[in-house]
Amino acid sequence: MDLIRIILAILLPPLGVLLQVGLGAQFWLNILLTLLGYIPGIVHAVWVIARR
Repeated sequence: MDLIRIILAILLPPLGVLLQVGLGAQFWLNILLTLLGYIPGIVHAVWVIARR
């Protein structure tokens, strides 16, 4: 299941984080990072998924 989340995190970073942690602070942080730059959003999403 983590592999699917990581693939989703690469395509749509906030979706990967949403599936992992829900609508929490990490999700909103990832939205902000993705808006500021796509790569920081991907890095954060993969980090959140790998951490849990």
